[in-house]
This record gives sequence, structure tokens and C-alpha cells, in this order.
Amino acid sequence: MLRAGTDLKTLARRFWKVAAPYWWSEDKAQARLQLAGVFALTLATTGISVGFNFLGRDFYNALADKDQEQFTKQLLYYLGGFAVGVPFFVLRDYARETLSLRWRSWMTSYYMKRYFKNRTFYKIQSQSLIDNPDQRINDDLSAFTGTALAFSLTLLNAVVDLVSFSNILYGIYPPLFVVLIVYSLGGTAISVFLGKSLVNLNFMQEKKEADFRYGLVRVRENAESIAFYGGEENELQLLLDRFRRAYQNLSELLIASRNLEFFTNGYRYLIQILPAAVVAPMFFAGKIEFGVINQSVSAFNHILSDFSLIVFQFQSISAFSAVIDRLGEFDDLLGENGSSLSPRRDSIDGINISFKSGSPSVLSSNGSQMQSEPGIVLEICDLTLLTPRGGNILITDFNMELKDKDHLLVMGPSGCGKTSLLRALAGLWTSGTGDIIYHARDSRQLQTATLGSNEPSNIKPEGEELLQSSKQRRDNGIFFVPQRPYMVLGTLRQQLLYPTWTANIHQSPTNDAQSKAPLSFLSEVSTSDGVGAKPEMPSTDELIRVLEVVRLGYILPRFNGMDSVHDWASVLSLGEQQRLAFARLLLAKPTLVLLDESTSALDDTNEVHLYSQIEAAGITYISVGHRKTLHRFHNKVLYISKSDSATGSLRNWELKPTDQKSIEESSPFAS
Repeated sequence: MLRAGTDLKTLARRFWKVAAPYWWSEDKAQARLQLAGVFALTLATTGISVGFNFLGRDFYNALADKDQEQFTKQLLYYLGGFAVGVPFFVLRDYARETLSLRWRSWMTSYYMKRYFKNRTFYKIQSQSLIDNPDQRINDDLSAFTGTALAFSLTLLNAVVDLVSFSNILYGIYPPLFVVLIVYSLGGTAISVFLGKSLVNLNFMQEKKEADFRYGLVRVRENAESIAFYGGEENELQLLLDRFRRAYQNLSELLIASRNLEFFTNGYRYLIQILPAAVVAPMFFAGKIEFGVINQSVSAFNHILSDFSLIVFQFQSISAFSAVIDRLGEFDDLLGENGSSLSPRRDSIDGINISFKSGSPSVLSSNGSQMQSEPGIVLEICDLTLLTPRGGNILITDFNMELKDKDHLLVMGPSGCGKTSLLRALAGLWTSGTGDIIYHARDSRQLQTATLGSNEPSNIKPEGEELLQSSKQRRDNGIFFVPQRPYMVLGTLRQQLLYPTWTANIHQSPTNDAQSKAPLSFLSEVSTSDGVGAKPEMPSTDELIRVLEVVRLGYILPRFNGMDSVHDWASVLSLGEQQRLAFARLLLAKPTLVLLDESTSALDDTNEVHLYSQIEAAGITYISVGHRKTLHRFHNKVLYISKSDSATGSLRNWELKPTDQKSIEESSPFAS
């Protein structure tokens, strides 16, 4: 399926929006200095080319005159010119590539920060907003910076060439200059006509190649599951189908390129004889010397190359246009400060998540005094939760208070919205209405976000603050443990410290060289405005102790200590990964933890042990699960049934103490 092509105005706007930020960034001084150096070297190489044009004229005149002495002299001039000129060409290309790398480094950092800020990466993936953002950050940014600089210098070189060689060519024979103009304009028009489909085909090729590569990555990441299912033939067929789509599009791209090449090759070869054919009658009439023919051919080729940029570079321009289109689409999605992905404050998207300090009395948003009741950890007020895209009602008018040492178990049939409730509590889903209020207590002070002067403030006065980032949630003592824990790329030590001590885990002896890199923007990792206190980083002894507590001490000798690097998602079983997630939790010491079937792969003995450990640590927790054995670790149970999405008028939840009855007897929603 072909997409509609992007118009030239949109393409130009996207190019400027993608290209401009770097040249006004914190690195602008160095960037502009390097760009000036590249331009200066480009001007120098153009001057050298003009010098070679005159040297060539005198060289061939001496050859035609059979003047050996003059020929030897011009040959020495030529060799001397090569010795002086070649370094300028090499340094120009090196300076351009160095600036391109620096520009790409800054843009990679810039886009990655925006990609991770405010959980944008999650919104893009969960809502399928664009395809393959990883390819756009890695491949497209690299292609954009390199090609943009190359084209900019080509354009500068063309302008200078045009000024320098037009005078030479016009001075030799004015009609030749007219022939050049007509030839180049005609060639450009024909090239645009023949190659108009290339932009869209290049765009689609980028997408289809990325889809195929993504399929291969999924096989690598899910190798064991595929092997258990015996799904090799199915995966092979899916991958071949994706490759077949890339092949078909590439075949169309090659046909379009072939048709263009028929013209451009003929256009390119004809110019080798065209200027000589035009000025030859003057030579035969004795009006010009033989060396002037060579000079006219050289000047003609230089100027025609400048006028024929679109003809000679059309395939590169079309590929570059596809890159601009993909990056511009990505940039439009990210928007300024992620505004294009910000939740809309209306009846569909109006769940407010805020933090309240534990001070005895705070001011509400209308200035009245609010008394913060002792012992409350979480309040949920009039919560109605909807799915983000479909708008299906999952939970209706839910109200609850959770106090210190309360432990809530969430149960219900599959698909009723149990995990979705945790997503809402974590701030990942905000579709619906109501308020979720966390109470920061004890040694934890409310961690507020530091907003720039140009950013609107969502902070409520004196002690209440809206959720703005995942880091802010962690800083206020809220921790999440999923069913399948995320295993970071790195050492066992980094697994344990993730995500609480993210800034510290990358400072290790193995990357000291990188930490001393001159590009400061590559070492900045913060993606949130909130900056809060965190527990002191655990020592190695404490890390070993917590592994023993979760009964994982045996993996230390198995993997040669804390600092060995492995593919932890592959070498650890799911049960071991879940115990490691509990180790992270015990190290972080949060106020409240959200557990999404976090012991599903564990036996009863280990499940009892881990729950007893987090309860002994004084942590309040909310668990989602199906097992009856979970009742013993909780004093409240929330039963959720599937809601009638058509009306959502009836309450579809029930909150009860666990000591009333068993789940079969107490829940009106049990099957």
C-alpha cells in the first residue's frame, strides 16, 4: 500500500524543524566554528580547482605546440599544485565528517531525551503512533546529518563554481554558455518527471526494511518461547512475508532508478563531447588554441555540474527526502516538550494523579486549609477508568483509602481491568475521570519538579503536586514490579540498582574513557524535571545480603560475582528474575509498591518468604493476582468484574476485608 507523498512545503518545514535546533543549542559556538572551517576549506578547494583549470590550459597548449621546455615547466607546476591542493581536499572531507558526527551525536542525545521524557516511548508503542522509532533515531539521524552537510557544501561549492567558471566560459564563447543553460534546465525537468516516484518508494523501503529487522530482533528476544511452541515454521513464514514486502518495494525502486539512469547516464556522457563540439569550429578557424578547448570542457563540466545538481543527485535527494519525512514525522509527534502527546484535559482524559506532603496542614488549590489524615498512603476518589483508544469502561466510580500497613489484593476475571488499574495508579493511563492522591510520609519529603521559567506550572500550592514523570513517582516512594521484570543490559550489580540509582550504575571502570569524552551532552541522562532525594547507594556487602534474603545467593559464584555481564533475561529463569525484582524492591525501600502478578512463577514457599520480607520492611503493597494463596498476605481484597461498556452505570467492583470469607464465598463476581 502506497502512502500519499509529502508536499514540498511540508518537507521544507520539517527539514528546518529537524536541522535548526543544533545550531542554536548549547554546542552552537563549537558547531558554528567548525562549520565556518568547513566552508573555508570548501572555498579553498574551489580556488584550487580554478587554478588547475588554468594550469590545464597551459599544459595542453605546450603539448599541442610541442614545446618540451614549456611542457616540463607546466608538468612541474601541475605536480606542485597536486602537492599543495590534495591536503585541502582531504582536510575538507575530514572536517565535514567530524562535524557530521558531532551533529549526529547531539541530535541523538536530543531525540532520545525527548523520546524517554514523560514516558513518550510508552505512549508511542502502546498506541502504535508511528513505526520503528529505533530506526529513526539510529539510521535516519545518521543519514540526515551526513547528507545535509554534504548537500549544503555541494550547494555552496556550486554557487562559488558558478561565479568562478561562468566568467571563464563566457569569455571563451558566449553561445556555449547559452547551450549550457538550456541543456541543464531541460535535463532537470526530465529528471524530476522520471524520478517523481522515488521519494515515496524510498520512504516505504526504509519502513519495510525496519519491519523486517524488528521481526528478526523479536525472534532473538523470544527464542525460548518460540522453541517451546515449536513455532519455527510460523516465524519463518512471517519473516519471509516481511522480507517479500521489502523485496517487492525494492524491485519497484530499482525499476524507477533504472528508468532514471537511462537518462542521467546519457546526459552525463554527452557533456564530455558537447562543449568540444561547440567550440571546435573556432579551433579549426584558428581563433583559439588547443588548450582553450580543454579549458572550455573543464569549465563547462564544472558549471553544468552546478546547474545539474538535481539531475546528478536525484536518487540521493529522493532518499534524503524520505529521511526528512520520517524524522519530521517523528519530531511532529514528539512536539515541543511532548505537548503533542500530552493528555487532553476533558471528560475522556481527566484522571489527576497528585502527591500530598505529610505535613499536618496544607493549602488546597483554592487556598483553604486541608488536614492530611495520619496514616493514609493512597486515596482514590470517584475513579472511572477507560481504555485509552477505544474508550471502553473498565472501572466505574471507584473510591478507596489505603493506610500504612494496609495490603490490598486485586482480583477478578481476565480482561476485567486489574492491570489497567495499576497502569492508572502508575500514571501510564489517564483516560477517564477522578483523582489519585499519594501521601508522602516519614523521612520522604514531597519531591517537586523544577520547572523552567518558560514552562507552565502544574504544581498545586503548598504541599500538593501533580505527577509529571516516573522518576518523580519513585522519588515519592512509589515502586512498580511487573510480572516479567525488565532486565537491563549490564552487570548483576546494575540489575540490582535499577532503576533507583540509574545515574550511578553507568559510572564504572569499564567506561571511564567514555565519561571523559569531550561531548558533554552525551553524558547527560536526566529526562525528567523532578529531582528528588534517594536512598544512599548500597554497598557491595548490602547487595550480596539482599541476594541472600531473596534466596538468590547461589547465582554469585555461578556468574563470577557482581560485575560480570550476561544476557540476564536468558540466563535467569522467570522465577529467578522475579526474586531479583524483589531484591530491587527491598533495596529501594519504597512507601508503596504495586505488584502485578509478581510471584506467578514462584512456588508457595518462596512466595510466602518474599511477601513476609516486604511486610517486615514496613512497605505497603497492592497486588494483582489469581491465586487463593495470596489472601494470607493481604488484609483487603478488591474484586473487579467485567463492566458493561455500553452504559457503565453499575458499579463493577467490591472492596472487602480478606478475613470475611474465601474468594468463592465472598465475591459476587466469582464464577
